[in-house]
Amino acid sequence: MKLSKVPMRRCIGCMESKPKRELIRVVASPEGEVRLDPTGKANGRGAYLCPDPECVAKARKKNAFARSLHTNINEEDMKLIEKEIGEMIPTSDQRTNR
Repeated sequence: MKLSKVPMRRCIGCMESKPKRELIRVVASPEGEVRLDPTGKANGRGAYLCPDPECVAKARKKNAFARSLHTNINEEDMKLIEKEIGEMIPTSDQRTNR
């Protein structure tokens, strides 16, 4: 029996390669709109992040969103993306099922 290949993607914050399903995708649509892509299937250029607040902070500090998505991201859109990612990231209580 042949094992299927797991798609790997690199986090733009920590630069670690991880399975695609473990990462959060941010997409720049052809119209220039930048948003989260929870399905991983939206059209446009995508970038991946670990579900970790430190990776989000590193990516922002390195200007990795603009570089990876090949577009400029204004401050308002960046704050919205950070808020949405923060809502997707489980807190320590949720990770330990408390």
